[in-house]
Amino acid sequence: MTETILANATLVLPEEVIRGSIRMTGGQIASVDPGSAVPPGAVDCNGDLLMPGLIELHTDNLEQHMQPRPRVNWPHQAAIIAHDAELASTGITTVFDALRVGSVVNNATNYGEYARALADEILDLRAKGALKISHFLHLRAEVCSETLVAELAKFGPDDAIGIVSLMDHTPGERQFRDLSKLKEYVCGKHGLSDQGFLDHVASQRALRDRLGALHEATAVAEARRFGAVLASHDDTTAPQVATSAGHGVHFAEFPTTAEAARACHDHGIKVMMGAPNLIRGGSHSGNVAAADLAEKGLLDILSSDYVPSSLLSGAMMLGDLWGDMARAIATVTAAPAAATGLADRGRIKPGLRGDVIRVTRVAGAVAVRGVWVAGERTA
Repeated sequence: MTETILANATLVLPEEVIRGSIRMTGGQIASVDPGSAVPPGAVDCNGDLLMPGLIELHTDNLEQHMQPRPRVNWPHQAAIIAHDAELASTGITTVFDALRVGSVVNNATNYGEYARALADEILDLRAKGALKISHFLHLRAEVCSETLVAELAKFGPDDAIGIVSLMDHTPGERQFRDLSKLKEYVCGKHGLSDQGFLDHVASQRALRDRLGALHEATAVAEARRFGAVLASHDDTTAPQVATSAGHGVHFAEFPTTAEAARACHDHGIKVMMGAPNLIRGGSHSGNVAAADLAEKGLLDILSSDYVPSSLLSGAMMLGDLWGDMARAIATVTAAPAAATGLADRGRIKPGLRGDVIRVTRVAGAVAVRGVWVAGERTA
């Protein structure tokens, strides 16, 4: 049985930060001891931070590996393995890979079905031990689509689906209340003309009117069938949050206003914001800034969203903002673990998984110097 001792480190524990050591054996944390002693055979961390491995609940990173350039499709297995290695290198040891379910095939921004086939490839690589970190599935249920019901029916309780999120990208609602921001995004991505954009808006609104209620109800029911946690996405108003609460939503992804974030807390719903928003100083869609919610005490969980390395950097920024590194690191470890029912990880505590990362600060940046998953060094 392999034993690893990481000593003379700055340990980020659930409630405090202390100098100490961690002993890992059998894939678990066996002991946590205070002090700067370096036992024989131990790794001397020279005061570097040791914290739980990061837990990512919503990332689009796999899609970037699958399509590294517009209209350039990369082999899926190679993309999954590269995505896995990138996440490990940034300190992420558990990921919920976000896969879209619900397609549109009858307008200018056609996007087709892919989730079931890609999920099979992820699960196959996981079963073969080809991946460095823990992978679960996150189904992004596109309410404003044509095929959501049929696509969800292809999944079941054995598919390691940890999260189902309710995604409503109807033009003029939620993330893209500002149609000018939507126009920038859609026309830039698909090269639509002014008239093409207007046609897109009309067709998407008609689709939401025709199928939205059915799709939302089906996604909620299917999440229960899968045994998955339900998440909302881009809540904007208090009434929208009340609807989310009625569905049994556990956490809210990227609420777009302080009003919505405050309403989430009133309903006992945890608030997740994007680390890129925090680092950049604002939302690329013109919505509420993550830093504003952090200062108001309305931010519980961070997600890297589309930049994996931002998860650790964002948490360190929160530590500086709050003056409380333990609280900040919990937003990327203990809080996402609790939100998704992963009781075996997210904290440095005897008996939990040996998912641990070694981190140092270099000038204004953060560097990952070591990653252990279930006690084994992976990066």
